[in-house]
Amino acid sequence: YTWRKFMDIFSILTLVGGLALFLFGMEYMGDNLKKLSGGQLESILQKLTSNRLKGFLLGLLVTAVIQSSSATTVMLVGFVNSGIMQLSQVVGIIMGANVGTTITSWLLSLTGIEGNAIWVNLLKPSSFSPVLAAIGIILTMSSKGESKKKDIGNIMLGFAILMFGMETMSGAVSGLKDNEGFTGMLTAFSNNPLLAMLVGAVLTAIIQSSSASVGILQSLCSTGAVSYGTAIPIIMGQNIGTCVTSIISSVGAKKNAKRAAMIHLYFNIIGTLLFMAVFYGINQFVNFAFLTDTANKLSIAIIHSLFNVVATLVLLPFAERAPIAFQ
Repeated sequence: YTWRKFMDIFSILTLVGGLALFLFGMEYMGDNLKKLSGGQLESILQKLTSNRLKGFLLGLLVTAVIQSSSATTVMLVGFVNSGIMQLSQVVGIIMGANVGTTITSWLLSLTGIEGNAIWVNLLKPSSFSPVLAAIGIILTMSSKGESKKKDIGNIMLGFAILMFGMETMSGAVSGLKDNEGFTGMLTAFSNNPLLAMLVGAVLTAIIQSSSASVGILQSLCSTGAVSYGTAIPIIMGQNIGTCVTSIISSVGAKKNAKRAAMIHLYFNIIGTLLFMAVFYGINQFVNFAFLTDTANKLSIAIIHSLFNVVATLVLLPFAERAPIAFQ
């Protein structure tokens, strides 16, 4: 009964269908990337990720543009699975993606555009993927036999299918953001940081987007029901929950692709646990008075960014050792 209050059978079927498209698009894009590369793409990516800082900046830039760390990490899992990138190359990019995804919360808090401005929407995967699909089908149908032109078209189609699957899954659960029972969970554990963190993780895993989850939290701030004591652990949990998309994308993939997805998960788990331990450890002695104050959209964006930047600064020096730990 509780679950039926949140989702009906048709939403569940839509969710399953979106997952099927997501996994198919992932494999299709990866296979055609492998056909096309012929060593050239590997060379370009090798130069762009020749050190940790370059990889970090690449991940930050790409994710800031497409506004989805999930999309970035999913593509990385695909690259590793198809052999185009090595596991060691993607660690810095994943860390950069975590910082890049905070741009969305700043846009929502600083401009008041609510994500509906044309120039913002044009940069979202859901907007440009249909264009890629149209171009991809034209290239595929106009090419004869095996050719690079056909491979490029298939890559575009695979990416479009992948993104459509992701959007279908998100759409299936989109109604939850207006569900009082669902959003109520976000504010029900203000006196228990660990439970609030788990709620943030679970709900973000369901929505499959930390940006969307943070956006919901920002909108709830207008009610005055969200204190800093509630918001901080929820944001920590949201960073863990967003990893579910990359985990799903690694289903049926090769070992290194699964390791890439797990690095994304462990990076966020370690960063969250370190932040929670230090912050609430200090709070035991200092007793931060602001935790009872009402949070606002800007403060949510600041906390979201601060956590990801600090976590990256702490863990980036260990980026080169991460692939070794997963051997």
